[in-house]
Amino acid sequence: MTTLDFVGTHRIHSAGLSSGIAMIQLHDDLWRVTRPGGEVVGYVERSATPSGHRYRAKRMLQRQRRFLPIGDFWELDDAMDCFRF
Repeated sequence: MTTLDFVGTHRIHSAGLSSGIAMIQLHDDLWRVTRPGGEVVGYVERSATPSGHRYRAKRMLQRQRRFLPIGDFWELDDAMDCFRF
């Protein structure tokens, strides 16, 4: 399990806090998704497309040491919602 305890230096996306997850913005195009205890659940990456920004959600698979793409979304909140399950 990957647990990080230095999240206080980044911006937290507040909508995730009510669902038991938090999104910490690492830079303009990358957010880390964590549980309240600091366990890393995955990441959301933003990319520019001709139609606008897209958000790719990727779940972190600890035992396999890789990421599983969950989906691409038009809204950050939609990408974040898939980590609640």
